[in-house]
Amino acid sequence: MKKVKEIMSTNCIFCTPLDNVFEAAVKMKESNADAVLIVENDQLAGIITDRDLVTKGIAEKRPGSTKITDVMNDDIVTITPDASAEDAAEMLAAHHIHHLPVVEDGKVVGIITERCFT
Repeated sequence: MKKVKEIMSTNCIFCTPLDNVFEAAVKMKESNADAVLIVENDQLAGIITDRDLVTKGIAEKRPGSTKITDVMNDDIVTITPDASAEDAAEMLAAHHIHHLPVVEDGKVVGIITERCFT
């Protein structure tokens, strides 16, 4: 059985809580990503997705200067690199999420998305 570390992407996109939603959107565009991990002091603080930008940003008529912390999700589900790929798939489905940060010793080392299984 494959482990998370064998299928995860290590090409993560990061912002800090000091960034704004415009900066997150630009990073998404430049990297063709649909999620940005928010890290503070090497610790995962949140995640913002393209859907968050639309539903919590644009749809609520917030300006691009809105703090990223106002639209990010800070109730984050994570997994370790040594967990099984099957566990990761089950977590994505059980929590109805599309992005699962991979954390080891408190630091982000990768991300699992539905694309990792194709």
